[in-house]
Amino acid sequence: MEKVRSTTIIGIVHNGKAALGGDGQVTLGNTVMKHNAVKIRKISNGKAICGFAGATSDAFTLMEMFEDKLEQYRGNVQRAAVELAKEWRKDKYLRRLEAMLAVVTSDTALVVSGNGDVIETEDKIVAIGSGGMYALSAAKMLKKYSNLEAAEIVRESLKTASEVCIYTNDKINVETID
Repeated sequence: MEKVRSTTIIGIVHNGKAALGGDGQVTLGNTVMKHNAVKIRKISNGKAICGFAGATSDAFTLMEMFEDKLEQYRGNVQRAAVELAKEWRKDKYLRRLEAMLAVVTSDTALVVSGNGDVIETEDKIVAIGSGGMYALSAAKMLKKYSNLEAAEIVRESLKTASEVCIYTNDKINVETID
């Protein structure tokens, strides 16, 4: 069975705004299956943006669970992420899900993994997926040496990743929170 590879997701909290973006490419083996997939969405009545990398059905399951946890913990993103990671790690069925989540709000940026990790970076930049580290490097430099807004940093970082990573394309979607 061919391995599904795809996705670059990058998020940033910068100058009072948050942005999360993703490319549109879905790859199966050495074939591009789709160019315009949407891998990010606003959740919690627009107070958070979530993106995923990994198996699509697994990611949607986890995003729905994360939304439920957000509701259960009254919008507390950190608590919801920790509780999701704990459940994900402990549950025999969930443990097999192959996906990662990136979440940004107006004041935090998190990565949630099936290994039980909830990572909040000190620079409030998160990246996941095949081209994530390329986009992360670009975002760090753009944040440090430019006057770009959060959404522009995300967009330019994804463009940079698309020029380097064969599993990333330039069909970019970006969502923002003010």
